[in-house]
Amino acid sequence: MSRLPIRMRLTLAFALAMAAVLVATGAFLYFRLESSLDEGIDVSLEARAADVAALIERGQLDLGGSGGELDERFVQVLDLDGRVVDATPQVGDQPLISQEELARERSGIAWFERDAVPGIDGRVRFLATYTDVTEETLLLLVGASLEDRDETLRGFFTELLLIGPAALVLASLLGYGLATAALRPVESMRAEAAEISAAEPGRRLPLPESRDEVRRLGETLNAMLERLERALERERSFVADASHELRTPLALLKTELELALRHPRSAAELEGSLRSAAAETDRLVRLAEDLLVLTRSDQGRLALRRAPVSASELLSDVAERFELEVEKAARAIEVAVPDGLRVVGDEARLEQALGNLVENALRHGRGSIRLSAVATDGAVELHVRDEGAGFPPEFLPRAFERFTRADEARSGGGTGLGLAIVQAIASAHGGSAHAANRGPGADVWLSLARA
Repeated sequence: MSRLPIRMRLTLAFALAMAAVLVATGAFLYFRLESSLDEGIDVSLEARAADVAALIERGQLDLGGSGGELDERFVQVLDLDGRVVDATPQVGDQPLISQEELARERSGIAWFERDAVPGIDGRVRFLATYTDVTEETLLLLVGASLEDRDETLRGFFTELLLIGPAALVLASLLGYGLATAALRPVESMRAEAAEISAAEPGRRLPLPESRDEVRRLGETLNAMLERLERALERERSFVADASHELRTPLALLKTELELALRHPRSAAELEGSLRSAAAETDRLVRLAEDLLVLTRSDQGRLALRRAPVSASELLSDVAERFELEVEKAARAIEVAVPDGLRVVGDEARLEQALGNLVENALRHGRGSIRLSAVATDGAVELHVRDEGAGFPPEFLPRAFERFTRADEARSGGGTGLGLAIVQAIASAHGGSAHAANRGPGADVWLSLARA
């Protein structure tokens, strides 16, 4: 069943439902007609019984000469001993009910049905009722043949058997047509989707004019295609930028090695070339590690060991790690954190993010570097500020994008991934990263959940 096309499954379901409706409707009409016919016969027999009783009371009853007029209706009058007093010619002088039935029905009206009665075609139905004549009580039997009624029901049933399947076939064809029409937009979208490829960005699925579920499905799929295109474009840009960043240190590394091998050089020159090669190798290693962090972050697999972390200890450890570099740059680094302030996160990853911010402040800023923590609305902000020129205003909206620099013309030894990794680590912790210019210098901070 599940392997059938959906339009066939819809048609079969519609046909089954329609068959159930037709059967229920046919049964209702059949039994309603049967009830109406029986009711009509009973009313006719009761009226006939009242007329015959009135004739008996007036002594004007003569059943022997009325056979032709009565046709398939009959009347029989019995005394209390079960003997036939008078009867229409069709039924003769044999009582239609037995002595047991006569003894059982001593009052009121009783109804009987017989499969066969001599002189009457088909099944018969009659009623038995008592009537008083002077000093005698008589039993009056008034009945009629059910042949016409049964013939009417048989004909109606035959018509149902003929009309029902025909109606079911027509309804099924109509259901198949409706299912085909309803699924035509889906087929159109499927055909278009089969033609869409990465070589044709911007191509979308056709949408039907109606505002229904199929159109909403198409809108959802088009939105998904747009998201996939953006993701693909980001991946392409990422690969292109990574290739560009890898090309420069690899070219420098190759140049240094070629110069070292081209002609005899002094030990000092060889040492300088090796140091330069080692520096470029370190840059390649850092770039590879940064790319790995970003890739794992994109895939949601950036490993975190969450635990309450003291903001004071975290910032102090970062400041201590960069103390020697700060001294070489003839600058200062300060830590200002309120007592008892804690965040929830992976201490190693948070140190990595804050370390990137301090490196940026050392490389691009001036003056003292200030590390601070501030509690705001259930969160903790970890700030890194310097006293340099700050970010160019046009750079702030894209500060955390990958391979972006405030000064595109300056390599500065960086890869343009430092702030992107800060953003990735903050997002992995359920927080966010922000950048702004505050007075003299730049301010970059992480907003994290407070312990």
